[in-house]
Amino acid sequence: MDAERLIGVSRHALAGSAEALDVIAEACQAQALAQAIGNQLALRGPQELRAEARELGEAGGRGCGPPDQPGLCPGGIRAGQLSGVRDPGGALTRLGELLGEVGIALVAVACATDEEGLYWQCIEAIDAADESSDRVGGMLRRLSAREREGGRRFEGAG
Repeated sequence: MDAERLIGVSRHALAGSAEALDVIAEACQAQALAQAIGNQLALRGPQELRAEARELGEAGGRGCGPPDQPGLCPGGIRAGQLSGVRDPGGALTRLGELLGEVGIALVAVACATDEEGLYWQCIEAIDAADESSDRVGGMLRRLSAREREGGRRFEGAG
């Protein structure tokens, strides 16, 4: 499945998350997706993005600990379905939006809980989403600068 479609599925799932643990699971899904997109762009993306894409892959991997934690992602990790990143700019823009939405949802959970463990889990997930979002922003700035310099829009990264 293409990156933009997977991001759309994740955004929809996050929007439908009513319970705190569902939000955390979706935050982990988003981080796994950031990791997969970063890894994909590091291998097959535009040359100018490959170093930052590796950093995004690493940042995404630090998101929520082991993704195979029982009960964390009952339907499995969606990022495993990633087949490619056709439009790096579009995918990164949408990934940045998803990570922002994840951060907002996690703040809401952290503010609403009285459980210290859940609170700190949210804080760590917020930090991870913020780090991934920073990497995405850097990659988008690089793409934008390239386009302003008269370069063509990047095509087909996978």
